[in-house]
Amino acid sequence: MIRSGFKWMFLILGTIIGAGYASGRELWEFFGFESGLAICIFTVIFIVACYVIMKISYEEQSEHFFPVIERLVGTKLSYVYDVLIVVYLFTTTVVMIAGGGATLEAYNIPYWAGIIFFSVLLVLLFFSNINGIIRLNVVIIPLLITGLLYVLFSYSVSNNHSWLLDLKQQYNWPSAFTFTSLNILPLIAVLAAIGKEIKGLKEAKIASVGSGVVLGVISFVYNEALIQISDYIGEYEIPLFAVLKGSPFSLFIFMSFMLWVAIYTTAVSGVFGLASRFKQQIKIPLWLMAFILVLLMIPFTKFGFSNLVAILYPLYGLINLYLLMSILLFPITNRYK
Repeated sequence: MIRSGFKWMFLILGTIIGAGYASGRELWEFFGFESGLAICIFTVIFIVACYVIMKISYEEQSEHFFPVIERLVGTKLSYVYDVLIVVYLFTTTVVMIAGGGATLEAYNIPYWAGIIFFSVLLVLLFFSNINGIIRLNVVIIPLLITGLLYVLFSYSVSNNHSWLLDLKQQYNWPSAFTFTSLNILPLIAVLAAIGKEIKGLKEAKIASVGSGVVLGVISFVYNEALIQISDYIGEYEIPLFAVLKGSPFSLFIFMSFMLWVAIYTTAVSGVFGLASRFKQQIKIPLWLMAFILVLLMIPFTKFGFSNLVAILYPLYGLINLYLLMSILLFPITNRYK
């Protein structure tokens, strides 16, 4: 039970800790100054959201996200969100593939060659079905978390930073809801696909609380480190590199690789969510479904990584607010049905 709980915890973390989060850009856009309370609220609502989604997935024994969405927003709206989730997963995975190609340009690999290489690695993982995805997250995510915390704590300690939470200056608390809503669709897509694999609700509790606490701690420490470099953070496309300034070159290379891996794990989650949605309608192996999806995505990468992020992420953050509220209110509304 505990082992399975941690397995799902790493799956959740692998879904959420993408390139935007790991680079610090996503955190800085939503949090920043006077956001300690916001991060605490985010931790709580994220735990609740994860548990509700996993509970519904377990009860429905779901293999894709539609049954879960139907329970949350009703039959009529479920068809709207079905389309939205498909579009969201498709476009954000396009963003990740474009980011994977753009990142490799730093190593003198041509953009399109980087995209092809990234896409091949993406499809290869699906030959081992869900077990390969789980194994990837169990190995990679602890390394990424350890690396991030080491860099962030080292920077803050070397600058004698104090992690005090002043409750009188916490105007940014509403950002907790918009930040969570941005990440809610991929969370539903992935967790709904494992409904048949969950053996009991104790696993869901371990995974929900564990992932929420880990994300809360990382988010708070990361945000505090970013506040210290706020005067020149605009000079960096990737804020993490500003934190790494002056660090050993080997650490810089390691964290650069971890950022690329974060892009990869997010892309894997996106393809997995889409493939699990369509595999019942189209009776083909999971790897073939993944290959078709990635093939359809590649042409859209020509729009570029930064342009796609700037257009899509704010839009999805707003659309998802209603769904997040439905999840948080579900334990109350469901009790009186």
